Amino acid sequence: MEITASLVKELRERTGTGMMECKTALVEASGNLDEAISILRKKGLSAGAKKAHRETSEGLVGSYIHVGGKIGVMVEVNCETDFVARTNDFQQLVKDISMHVAASAPRFVAREDVTADVLEAERVIYREQAAKTGKPAQVVEKIVEGKIEKFYAETCLLEQPFVKDPAITVKDLVSSFIGKLGENIRVRRFARFVLGEGTETKQS
Repeated sequence: MEITASLVKELRERTGTGMMECKTALVEASGNLDEAISILRKKGLSAGAKKAHRETSEGLVGSYIHVGGKIGVMVEVNCETDFVARTNDFQQLVKDISMHVAASAPRFVAREDVTADVLEAERVIYREQAAKTGKPAQVVEKIVEGKIEKFYAETCLLEQPFVKDPAITVKDLVSSFIGKLGENIRVRRFARFVLGEGTETKQS
């Protein structure tokens, strides 16, 4: 399949990856866009793993007020240098994460932030639900763990499908920017304000 400029552009827009990386991924995927996205995601995660130990003492605090002023978000995203923090790419990432928090209402930054008591309360509910099916105990436990994974995907910011491109998670989005900008990036915390409700403040 011919790797057209429009196909490369579409892949770049969907992943935030450089033109050459997109073209290489499309060639490797024989022009299959979804497969190319998967290739870039794996490369991004690999790049992120190599940089994950590096300190992130710079970054930005971004904000987003939803149309109508009923929902507001503040988010802190860290990187390694002030130079990267000032780039348009990093600022766009912070903006996108702020918008995502407003739209998807996560409760935690990462699965590691979910407290043991919250997890146990969820397991009790899921176990009671699964037990009513009459299935064997080992099957019930598998059902419970499956529901816990779904709980993470619904409530943890990094594991939620990215609101602007549900084909990737917010973690995948951050990883793509780690590869693109060459620095470790970490979503540290967020606060989501809903008019008339309590403040949801989480950090990692």
